[in-house]
Amino acid sequence: MAKTADLVRNGHVRHTLNQNNVKNTATTKNGYYHKIMRNGLGAVPHSHGRGEDSFEQAPMHVAVLTYIGFGIVTLFGYFRDFLRAAGLEKCHVAQERDDQKDFVPLYQDFENFYTRNLYMRVRDSWNRPICSVPGPVFDLMERVSDDYNWTYRLTGRTIKNVINMGSYNYLGFAENNADFLTTVADKTKEYGVGVCSTRQELGNLSIHEELEQLVAEFLGVESALTFGMGFATNSMNIPALVGKGCLILSDELNHASLVLGARLSGATIRVFKHNNMQSLEKLLRDAVSSGQPRTHRPWRKILILVEGIYSMEGSLVRLPEIIALKKKYKAYLYLDEAHSIGAVGPTGRGVIEHFGLNPRDVDVLMGTFTKSFGAAGGYIAGRKELMNYLRTYSHSAVYATAMSPPITEQVIRAMKCIMGADGTKEGLQRVRQLGENTRYFRSRLKELGFIIYGNRDSPVVPLLLYLPGKVVAFSRTMLEKGIGVVVVGFPATPITEARARFCVSAAHTRPMLDKVLQALDETGDLLRVKFSRHRHSARPELYDETDYELDS
Repeated sequence: MAKTADLVRNGHVRHTLNQNNVKNTATTKNGYYHKIMRNGLGAVPHSHGRGEDSFEQAPMHVAVLTYIGFGIVTLFGYFRDFLRAAGLEKCHVAQERDDQKDFVPLYQDFENFYTRNLYMRVRDSWNRPICSVPGPVFDLMERVSDDYNWTYRLTGRTIKNVINMGSYNYLGFAENNADFLTTVADKTKEYGVGVCSTRQELGNLSIHEELEQLVAEFLGVESALTFGMGFATNSMNIPALVGKGCLILSDELNHASLVLGARLSGATIRVFKHNNMQSLEKLLRDAVSSGQPRTHRPWRKILILVEGIYSMEGSLVRLPEIIALKKKYKAYLYLDEAHSIGAVGPTGRGVIEHFGLNPRDVDVLMGTFTKSFGAAGGYIAGRKELMNYLRTYSHSAVYATAMSPPITEQVIRAMKCIMGADGTKEGLQRVRQLGENTRYFRSRLKELGFIIYGNRDSPVVPLLLYLPGKVVAFSRTMLEKGIGVVVVGFPATPITEARARFCVSAAHTRPMLDKVLQALDETGDLLRVKFSRHRHSARPELYDETDYELDS
């Protein structure tokens, strides 16, 4: 592992000062950072401060009613199970065969209970079949159920021009404009659709290498490595970076792909509170001072796992502070920019550009092509030595089939557009439009009285609904008004924080957003989900002071 981007052991720690040997006092209690920082391309100031992540607390009676709602549904579930056992109600759920009744059950009891008694009652709010390009608007195939959502049948009717507020189409590149897709069509004719081989065998095409060079140039790093699946980019590369004797410090709200990768690595995992620098520094301090359990030997490596934008909260990582901590304690930083690359920063280069930081201060840069670029796959970027190592030891690089040629060309096309390498300002205009749409949509939701989470620059906008019954009613009502939304509840979120998650796109026009806001205003009044009391953050622990220092 000595080759991996100059990774070294975490041993003794010394406190460092900034370049002028003076303590930096640019931090404030809420984590704002106003000084201009320098990246590898010269002095580039970020356009505005970080902004405070909003986490307003719901009124107490809402939390109480949420628990009562889940309790009532659970009681009715047990009552219906009794009716099924007595033969008074038909059971549709998958069951073990009679000849396997003595086997250990294949289906877990609670999961089975939750599926048949809770999820099935609301299943129509998910997995809706789309029959058009998932752009700013899409068409839905109408379906109905005759057995309370256990099965569906299509009516043959199409619900036209539903406004899409759920797809991660941040820059609007999920499109079927023939003029924009000319190069993609040409590459499909030249290379075909599939490669049918790994990169190390016969699947390494010239456009794959072109894409990797473009990604490295776009991010301002030495090298990059691309993969055909975004989820596997995390889950299959983290085990190649750390293993037994290493320590992973993971944000409690990290994506499942990061969690899976950490578990597969065999490293020791410790979780810190979301965006809480005191919690992270305490774990770092304990790790360095105490070492490994029992032996107290120094950890081989300490790796911090964070996301640029957290997909359920809409919050931005506190990157300047985390970089300061990782330098202080000689740890390594793995940054997942799946939702932030292309979506934030003056030119769409993610949270590093948003904060005006040096990309070389992040040891492992990860991102996906599935969102802002309207394609599929992901990348790892950083030091050239690290990329050479991963080409040999990453399961995703060695065993996975190479990225499809038309997908590769779509990413190249979108990235060149963002960079302005296509000779137009279309990409930059989309980045700016996304920022304008995001801030407008967020500010109007607050004016309407909704509780929303996250940062003002985050295109991921969670709107809190809390009560389980209101979640489903919200989804169905919005669809009736021609708005397609994504609703999320327990166990994907805490039991008291069910929500609708909106994803703003540069392709949304102001009339579209106004129509959505009008529908939200009417639905909010109908369902009584305007819970905001315009209070400050109920999570002050996110902004506690700590004793690290920021480099100037």
